[in-house]
Amino acid sequence: MTTSGPPPEVTRTSVLPGGVLAGYALGSVVTGAFGTVPGLLLLPYLTDTLGVAAGVAGLLVLLPKAWDVIVNPVAGRISDRTGSRRPFMLVAGLLLGLLFASIFAAPFPGGGASGAYVAFAFLAAATAFAFFQVPYVAMPAELTDGYAERTRLMTWRVAVLALTILVSGALAPLVVDLTGGGREGHRWSGAFIGSLIVAGTLATFFGTRGALTHTATAAEPSLRAQLRVAAGNAPFLALLICWVVQAAGIGTMLAGVKYFADHVIVQEAGATFLFAAFVGPALLVMPLWTAIGKRHGKLRSLVAASLLFATGALVLLAAPALPGVGVYLIVALVGAGYAGQQVFAMAMLPDCIAHDTERTGRRQAGVFTGLWTAGETLGLALGPGIYALILQIFGYVSSATGESAVQSDTARLGVLLGFTVVPALLVGAAVLLLRRYDDRTGAAGGPVDNSPVWTTEK
Repeated sequence: MTTSGPPPEVTRTSVLPGGVLAGYALGSVVTGAFGTVPGLLLLPYLTDTLGVAAGVAGLLVLLPKAWDVIVNPVAGRISDRTGSRRPFMLVAGLLLGLLFASIFAAPFPGGGASGAYVAFAFLAAATAFAFFQVPYVAMPAELTDGYAERTRLMTWRVAVLALTILVSGALAPLVVDLTGGGREGHRWSGAFIGSLIVAGTLATFFGTRGALTHTATAAEPSLRAQLRVAAGNAPFLALLICWVVQAAGIGTMLAGVKYFADHVIVQEAGATFLFAAFVGPALLVMPLWTAIGKRHGKLRSLVAASLLFATGALVLLAAPALPGVGVYLIVALVGAGYAGQQVFAMAMLPDCIAHDTERTGRRQAGVFTGLWTAGETLGLALGPGIYALILQIFGYVSSATGESAVQSDTARLGVLLGFTVVPALLVGAAVLLLRRYDDRTGAAGGPVDNSPVWTTEK
């Protein structure tokens, strides 16, 4: 039996005021900074400043983030039991800002002790982030009951997210360079990003204080029961698995930015310019993606954005033979695809949540978003791990001087392949997982799956 999702029409009560839109979107300052900077700086920090071998460094980055796969669903369950998600976001966000700065404090000499310290501090920060991110991602399904209004809300959010990635991703390496590089430069950069996280937390807490929420009447009696409901939501599972695989691809490319800048295009401050090229044009294409989504639907638009990302990444294989301007233009193409991915995947998630709430009459958005953010965290954590493994296989040489060591041709090939082919394959192939997700107009605008798993029978 098939079911229809929430109606696509936006009623007067579904339209969100501009202040709430802006307030919610500013939470992406927190998620964007924490999602971007560790993936950008942490692996090079371990290999080229602390002298940790690439394979070990990959594990030190992967394991603390993989912990969130466990803690995120717990955070979702806890936030579902409360009357408001905003207090969780306030406390967790402020704590996250302090813990983020501590990741790059480097209080111990030597690579071994410093590497262990980084792993512990990163684990603590990832835990705090879970208790901010899960309630934050759950809010759209409760802020509005409008199908199209959620796309508008996600467009605002992704615009701020893209701007945050631009500011944090481009300036974090620049702060390192301007403050002397090495351990001291990374300390200043950690403090800078930590202050951004605190500012974003306060902005979203106070910006959403007057928002009305739409909630169901009851929650599932146990976490296990809620997880069973999530497991029975076939469109959600299809979207989730696609999201995880694509996050791994994006995380792999993110981890390789500095290596690509240092060893492929070989340009000073290349990481900053790559981020500007990646995110800047993405801000400009947001209105275009919104128009495409209205015309062709979220699912088709997500597929198109993913294929655009993958195509651009493959073209970057020619980067060693291209002028710098050509490389940055191709990176801008990849960034445009990334912007569309974020808009449509995150707009499809609350559709699945709202459909389940309508079907069951229970308030359980935190469970779905807990699994969603856990999957995203795992994917983004796998990215640096995958890239570090490639570096290890291709013979990358670590350094404890704060400057990358001279690399062999084989190692530089690994840097190139990890930045281009691997992300392209992960992001492009993941769209095949969406075959069970159907959001055609005939389904009343909501997610539908024609398999026996997707049913209203109890």
